[in-house]
Amino acid sequence: MEFFNTMQPVGYALAILLLPLLAFCFNAFTYRTGFTRRHGHRVPVLAIFVALLLSLSLFDKVILDHGQEGFTWSSVEKGFYWNVVDLGTNALQIKAGVLIDNLTVVMLVVVTLVSFLVHVYSIGYMHGDARFPRFFAFLALFSFSMLGLVLTDNLLVLFCFWELVGFCSYLLIGFWFEQDEPPKASVKAFMVNRFGDVGFLIGILIVYQMFGTLDVGELKTAVGFHNATGLADGQLLTLAGLLLFCGPMAKSAQFPMHVWLPDAMAGPTPVSALIHAATMVAAGVYMVGRMYYFFTPPVLMFIAAIGTMTAIIAASIGLVHNNIKKVLAYSTCSQLGYMMLALGVGGFGAGLFHLYTHAFFKACLFLGAGSVIHAVHTEDLRRMGGLQHKLPITYRTFMVATLALAGVPFFSGAFSKEMIIEHAILWGMHGSFAHWLPAIIACFGAVLTLFYMMRLIHLTFWGEPRDHHAYEHAHESPATMTVPLLVLAFLSFVSVGWPIPFVGGHKLPELLAAPAPARYVTELFGEHAEHHASSWLVGLVFLISLVILAVGWTLFTAVYRKRQPAPEWWVAKFHWGYDLLSGLYYIDEMYQATIVRGGNFVCSLFRVIDVHGVDFMVNFVGTLGQFLAKLQGVFDRVVVDGLVDLWWHLSQGMSKRLRRIQTGNVQDYLAFAVGGMVLVFLTFWFLNP
Repeated sequence: MEFFNTMQPVGYALAILLLPLLAFCFNAFTYRTGFTRRHGHRVPVLAIFVALLLSLSLFDKVILDHGQEGFTWSSVEKGFYWNVVDLGTNALQIKAGVLIDNLTVVMLVVVTLVSFLVHVYSIGYMHGDARFPRFFAFLALFSFSMLGLVLTDNLLVLFCFWELVGFCSYLLIGFWFEQDEPPKASVKAFMVNRFGDVGFLIGILIVYQMFGTLDVGELKTAVGFHNATGLADGQLLTLAGLLLFCGPMAKSAQFPMHVWLPDAMAGPTPVSALIHAATMVAAGVYMVGRMYYFFTPPVLMFIAAIGTMTAIIAASIGLVHNNIKKVLAYSTCSQLGYMMLALGVGGFGAGLFHLYTHAFFKACLFLGAGSVIHAVHTEDLRRMGGLQHKLPITYRTFMVATLALAGVPFFSGAFSKEMIIEHAILWGMHGSFAHWLPAIIACFGAVLTLFYMMRLIHLTFWGEPRDHHAYEHAHESPATMTVPLLVLAFLSFVSVGWPIPFVGGHKLPELLAAPAPARYVTELFGEHAEHHASSWLVGLVFLISLVILAVGWTLFTAVYRKRQPAPEWWVAKFHWGYDLLSGLYYIDEMYQATIVRGGNFVCSLFRVIDVHGVDFMVNFVGTLGQFLAKLQGVFDRVVVDGLVDLWWHLSQGMSKRLRRIQTGNVQDYLAFAVGGMVLVFLTFWFLNP
């Protein structure tokens, strides 16, 4: 019984992992049956719902029953191993298993909950689609991939699930492949992620070369031992960390690999919510958190720099974009930048806590945008307006999620965002002026966040309708779409922030405490790392948050006092800035001018080499072969056949002449014999006189 109780969490984890896979298999193999065509959502929704219940139960067993002392990085539940590759003694051996700790169970709850709500929402949003069962099959496969990525304890197996997540996103983004944009967006997302994944894979190979294992727990022990004894090659460890971070840079849409994320909005809106909330884009942040002990000070500084640039660049683009889903996409890029910024400045718990809260309010925003699009049949903000009375539930839930995203006090986003700013300020206090840049940009980015989200609210729900035809036909979405919005709005308000700040006697950020060893974090950021700040700093950050909200609201009211979609005076006065932001900093054009054109040039060069080099040689060899074959044919006909024919004629002539002496008369034969004897006698006589 004790053994069963010990293995029970592992059994829960395996059930959570396999249920979406079974749902995918069911829809895939029964796709053409009448039941699946009519009710293709039932099995996937049921499977992910049961997975959610099991995740909550596992959360209860791991955290609520045990608290921080139960399952942390110093004491994790691992099991159900099997050999994936075993090439013999002293050769590559890979064992796959599950790893259950606080970070795992929190991610399981977030992924299954958001995935379940997206499944339910999709029932109404995708109703009537010709490929309705296929869509739910892809959703189930995506959920299986993400859950496998969270549960595995082996870097190579994690990479396999990592690639499967990318493949599923390719299928979902390009689901409406008969249209023009979705196939292009899916290919773009797939290719950009492949660039990052190449570096990720090389980093994994370097890790194995250095430590001889890819097990996450064993790597933690090995890194701690090598650091303590000075055996680790710091430069090689830094290189491995930078390469490992290439994967999260692409997957979590960090600058400059963020360009695929806004284009991914071409897919169905439930896909946008699933990818941009708690799943695909969060995978990169989760991986950095899982391997946090591995990153050296230069790597952490690089992560902080990339996160800071992503946060401000994406937020600034959101100021001017007129597509409701793309504004939210750039908002996601910006918030992911905040998470990376937090991880880079030593705020391990803050970064992952923001991932947790962001999952709920961003899913609510995307699903709310889908409800708006479902009502007005357009994604253009310039054709909306005045929808708060037509879509009351959507408006109220959208507003709650917006307040959480903007960091308004007592909403979930305020707690995590204040923690990030707090760690950024602490980092600045223990370094040079450059160390203050993340804190300054984080505050400025928060102002921009409030501005572009209030702009989005204003253009969508406030003011007068700008497209009366769309406004007249607008109506609230069905219950299958509004109920998930209500649940996510509620979670955006609480979500282990307020008024439920404690879980099992510990705050969630404490349960997500940084894994030991933290020598690098302490070395880089001082003793303040992952410690509670003093009360004066907490009060200062709260005051800064209020100032941010006041400045953001003041700017919004000043710019949009005329209630115009794009204030003409602002565009005229700052046309260069507006052009830069509306042109997305021309990053796509830079990629087009460098990588795309460079790739095309290389392809053209190889084509020239192929046509004028390889093909020429092949054709020359072919022509030479034909000439030699013809020459051989001539030789065969003239020489070989001539000799054969000559021998035949000689034989025939001799046989004709010899045939004449065959008369059949005995007298002739005796005469020939006597003549022959005489000839022989004469020959001997002349030779021997």
